[in-house]
Amino acid sequence: METIVGSPITRVDALEKVRGAAVYGADVKLPEILHGAVLRSPHAHARIVSIDASAAKAMPGVRAVVTGEDLPGVLTGEAIRDMPFIAQGKVRFAGEPVAAVAAEDEATARKAIRLIKVAYEELTPVVDAVKAREADAPVIHDEMMSYVRIGVVKPVPNTNVVTVNEYRKGDIEKGFRESDYVLENKFRTQMVQHGAIEPHCATAQVDTNGKLTVWTPNDSPHRLRKDLSDSLGMLYPRIRVISTYVGGGFGGKGGVKAEAIAIALAMKTKPRPVKVVYNRVEVFTASLVKHATVVKIKTGVKRDGTLMARDVEILWDTGAYAEKGPVVCMQATAAAAGPYRVPHAHMIGYCVYTNRMIAGAYRGYGTPQLTWAYESQMDMIAQKLGLDPLEFRLKNVLKEGDINPVGNVVHSVGVEACLKQAAQAIGWEERKHVPRMTPEGRYRGFGIACSTKNTKTPSGSGAVIYFNQDGRITIAIASVEVGQGVRTILAQVVAEVLGVPVDTMSFSDPDTDFTPFDASTTSSRTTFHMGNALKMAAENVKKQFVELGAAVFECGSAEIEVRDGRVWPTDRPDEAMTYVEVLRHQFAAGVCLIGQGLYYPPSTRGKAFHGSPSVFWMYGAHAAEVEVDPETGRVAVMRLAAAIDVGRAINPTNCLQQIEGGVVHGIGTTLFEDMVMDEEGHLINPNLHDYKMPTAMDVPEVLPSLVEAYHNEGPYGAKGMGEVVTNSVMAAIGSAVEDAVGVRLTELPLTAEKVYAALRLKGMSDKG
Repeated sequence: METIVGSPITRVDALEKVRGAAVYGADVKLPEILHGAVLRSPHAHARIVSIDASAAKAMPGVRAVVTGEDLPGVLTGEAIRDMPFIAQGKVRFAGEPVAAVAAEDEATARKAIRLIKVAYEELTPVVDAVKAREADAPVIHDEMMSYVRIGVVKPVPNTNVVTVNEYRKGDIEKGFRESDYVLENKFRTQMVQHGAIEPHCATAQVDTNGKLTVWTPNDSPHRLRKDLSDSLGMLYPRIRVISTYVGGGFGGKGGVKAEAIAIALAMKTKPRPVKVVYNRVEVFTASLVKHATVVKIKTGVKRDGTLMARDVEILWDTGAYAEKGPVVCMQATAAAAGPYRVPHAHMIGYCVYTNRMIAGAYRGYGTPQLTWAYESQMDMIAQKLGLDPLEFRLKNVLKEGDINPVGNVVHSVGVEACLKQAAQAIGWEERKHVPRMTPEGRYRGFGIACSTKNTKTPSGSGAVIYFNQDGRITIAIASVEVGQGVRTILAQVVAEVLGVPVDTMSFSDPDTDFTPFDASTTSSRTTFHMGNALKMAAENVKKQFVELGAAVFECGSAEIEVRDGRVWPTDRPDEAMTYVEVLRHQFAAGVCLIGQGLYYPPSTRGKAFHGSPSVFWMYGAHAAEVEVDPETGRVAVMRLAAAIDVGRAINPTNCLQQIEGGVVHGIGTTLFEDMVMDEEGHLINPNLHDYKMPTAMDVPEVLPSLVEAYHNEGPYGAKGMGEVVTNSVMAAIGSAVEDAVGVRLTELPLTAEKVYAALRLKGMSDKG
């Protein structure tokens, strides 16, 4: 029986952070450091005619100026290498870097960029993804078919379609023929900013031997090293990436962002390092956003509520460059039919270039947008059939051993329990007896929704444990602490295996020169993958203590017990020695035991990246109680229940905190957040004043709970859960709004203006 796994211990990095000792990206300080600033394009689509940087170069304190001409042919991108570090000949979004300056201080650098003169030939911008997909749309990337790309990307020549991903199960037309009712609907989601407290930043240095070192709050140091190697043609040993603490990521701190500018400048200032820190406007316009989508969904159903067929078409607006868009399209489209038994399914996703901000990974990796669509339609179907929305879902949800809509046999399926727990917490049955109008004249409503998400598979994680002669343990891994509590979770796994306190452990900072390979701190994979790798490494150390114990006590290895930090022969427990005593006995002059672990999930379809079915699926459910003011259209979320399947909770408190944060994330997307662009491709609300995010005043009573559907391959049964916590918030609130006032909105966000307009059409508002 585990004693440390499952315990709500205090986070191991808590004191370091509250004391201000944690080092984030902007905290990096190096001797003779220079500061960088970027000149960005004011146009969404234009050719660069000329650049005159002579005045900037002559300015006192300026040490380097770079443009795209200094990096000819240098392109980056995880899925497609299509994005220059600095624009080369053409700009494709407003905010794209055109030139950069390194100076003795940031103020001088920012003054210098204003001296650079750029002449543009404006081109027609394409800012609507639907129009961008049309055959006669201006082509944003004429060179698309020549770009280097990963195998799963399938571009359509002479168009803006970056990739098409398609999944089939059964016979979709037969499913519709056998259905009693067929419903078709269209849903839209908006472009959203990640909203991390910490801005994007990076420090780069090229030493006198030509080795590049980058300090950055990047969630995947080994992936970044690969991307830089591919772009720059440098061997891995010539590139070192050190990841600092990350002040909020949510998917936005991966890939090449500020790193590109810092590196481009550092190549000219070597050996002096260059630091680049984005301001908030740059974060909004030149980092990463959540994909806006258009989702068409057609579902066939029997009169008794049995789902028969589901056909989903998704249009992903990936912006000016592909970034992770094609992989988001591929992975999320696979989850587009939801956590349901659907015998006949067809899902197709189109990832499309536009002249908008670059879209990529955002918490949930595309599945929140799809959940909004399929769960909203589930309510519409339930209403048409006269069924309770909860009972309709429970009739169709996946259960252990079922085959999901992409043909995978599913294991560790807690969605049914999630729905029931969320319903119980919100008072689903009791709601029937709750007055539907408050004393203040607001309408009350309830809604419920559920969701699923996959993880990229296969992918690997390596770990090394150093068991020092004083009993202290150093853990060397490349998993990045982005605020999710990964160090605490992983320390508990090691502590459980070795039977030692968590406070005996410390972590090396992720550093590609010293910490073993890890694919990424993304896709809710770290607890599962790195947890398994560290469990293997700890078991390797434990095995070494068994062998040492056999030597100390002069008996066979099978006769040695290792538990709770002690070693003894099974027949002589009174002679037990601590780990430290065993090491001192055998290695009086000093020693360090080294345990290694490598986890790469078993594959049924191949070892290539994204080449296998998801090694685990995540499930969750949310239920909401809202009040709608008919005079203003304002929606207030009063209570929100969330139940998430975690496999096994390594640290229950940490899991509950993830849920609470995810709920707030979901509320922001549902009610407030929207990056608004004009017809010329300019963002008109690139700041935290005009871009509305939820504040503490908007956070309702959150009722979190955990479901533990044990996963056979997870460390102690655990699996990931950090993304699915947001997925069904939007649909639950949308359902509750309809329950309150009888209007169904299909486009996010559900602003007061939209709700009020819908109420006027329905005739419920007292105004107008």
